[in-house]
Amino acid sequence: MASEFEKNEEKLDRFDSDLAYEEPHVSRAKGHRDFLEEHAAEVAAVPPVVQSDRSREREAIFEEERSDVMGMSGRGLGILGLALSILSLFFLPIIMGAAGIIVGFIARKRGATGLGAWAIGIGIVSIVVGIFVLPLF
Repeated sequence: MASEFEKNEEKLDRFDSDLAYEEPHVSRAKGHRDFLEEHAAEVAAVPPVVQSDRSREREAIFEEERSDVMGMSGRGLGILGLALSILSLFFLPIIMGAAGIIVGFIARKRGATGLGAWAIGIGIVSIVVGIFVLPLF
């Protein structure tokens, strides 16, 4: 024979299942029968990014403009940085050497890794010589 507690528990469970059937996002908490709790369980796959032909064209144009800004490609900047660094060996070593290093880094970023590295290296040598060696003469 079921006790009164078990009968009430059975009614509450039936109430929970009926309520869950009508509104799936609302259910009664097991420990707190007086409060309704809302549960959210949103599981959705992230939709794939679909690019149109127009956006691909825009990206291609942007990359083309970025690769050759005002006619200064990586190779041109590398030659400029190398020229600044070589000139800094003879004239204004700190200023021109720093300019050669900066332009060398920009050239390396744009794809002229060899010319940029040489500009950076010669610029550093020029600054070191200008600071430590030239004052002795």
